[in-house]
Amino acid sequence: MAAVLGALGAALVLTAARRALLLAGLALVAAAEVAFGLDLVPSAGLDLLLRPSGAAGAAAGLLVLGAAAAVLVRAPALVAPIALVVAPLRLPLEIGSENRFLVGVAEAGRLGRLHLLYLVIAAGTVALAVRALRGESLPAPPRVIAIPAAAFLVVASLSLLWSDDPAATTNRLAFFLVPFAVLVAVVSRSPFAPWLPRALAATLVALVSVFAAVGLWQAWSKELLFYAPNLEIANAYTSFFRVTSLFTDPSLYGRHVILGIGVLLVLLLHRRLQPLVALALIALLWAGLYVSYSQSSLAALFVVVAALGLVAAGRRTRMLIAATVAVLAIGAAGSLALAAEDASARRLTSGRSRLVEITWQVFREHPLAGVGLGAQPLASREAVGPGAPVARYTSHTTPLTVAAELGALGLGAYLALLIGAASALLAVWRRHATLGLSLAAVFLALVVHSLAYSGFYEDPLTWGVLAVAGSFLASRAPA
Repeated sequence: MAAVLGALGAALVLTAARRALLLAGLALVAAAEVAFGLDLVPSAGLDLLLRPSGAAGAAAGLLVLGAAAAVLVRAPALVAPIALVVAPLRLPLEIGSENRFLVGVAEAGRLGRLHLLYLVIAAGTVALAVRALRGESLPAPPRVIAIPAAAFLVVASLSLLWSDDPAATTNRLAFFLVPFAVLVAVVSRSPFAPWLPRALAATLVALVSVFAAVGLWQAWSKELLFYAPNLEIANAYTSFFRVTSLFTDPSLYGRHVILGIGVLLVLLLHRRLQPLVALALIALLWAGLYVSYSQSSLAALFVVVAALGLVAAGRRTRMLIAATVAVLAIGAAGSLALAAEDASARRLTSGRSRLVEITWQVFREHPLAGVGLGAQPLASREAVGPGAPVARYTSHTTPLTVAAELGALGLGAYLALLIGAASALLAVWRRHATLGLSLAAVFLALVVHSLAYSGFYEDPLTWGVLAVAGSFLASRAPA
């Protein structure tokens, strides 16, 4: 039932052109989240809500939600920049019946979920419902974004019906895909204010500058802020010290830094920022990225810089860039081939080739509909027999993960989503060059990074790009 509710709700909030259908979609999404919660939260946690302390905590949460929704009813354009501020932040909090007020501080510096982002999405949802009931004009997201996104979400939601790991599928739907579908709907149906592009750029650059500064401090102090036991062991036995900044993984930290570099390069190309200021910020971010030693982030940055060069350069320079990229690609392939003669592919790729192999095996065994959203790690471990913890079998290659989890149906929807996103970003670029190219640089970085690191459709920034593009295009669509 929860799978069907989530599929219908996500499809309606993204595609509905009438207020009645939009409100129905929001109600279905709320019902789906309740159903997911009943599956994920133990009965002891539900019983806690009936106690005075639990009821007090829930009442306080509702008051905060109501106050935030009241602000967003008056200023709906604030949803996007506020969501951007909180999207990367995972507070060291945990929710459970063992805490007196449901919420407590996590042990050993562990990071929790995207609690602040969920609050913003919930407040935005309430504000959107109020605006719909008031009869305000709420243009639907452009179909080039809404339809492929809805198709992907429907396939992902329904995969709960046949999932090999129902708990993992429920987790991905409840905490990632369904809330992010609502985020796209809320932002896309909000007015696009003239100040929004500058606010988003300034917010992103400020955030990643803080991340880079913290990363450099970690490189100097040799201390990690949050729980990362595997990295701590690796740092103890290597000659270099990898940092995580305000995250738990160097590659996740590096992903955010390269987004800021990409936006700064666009602002520099379009002369929207003083060259000295832009170069100083890029130097800071590059230094912070370097100490992460994230190969996937460096590769994504290389692709983004090359793409921006192809866009901004003249014909001769484009030919030079293309030739340089080709030479580097051939050289890298040759180096890997030579190195493979003395070492296994598994060793050269830090085990990634093995993950690709067993994930491909899962896809071959379930080619049509896959094993269910989020179930690939468990299915991969079962394919090779008992061994390491399930999380160690995550493929880290998004297209392959989608193929294994959702089969050919999901892979087709995923490719349609990428094509629709590219079409929408091209449309934004034609109308607002700086905004369109900045969004395209961010989205390209996320796509390339996801080829060697997990977390593309689970990243709120992926859906945030679609949401901002949708808001821009919907606000400027002909009547």
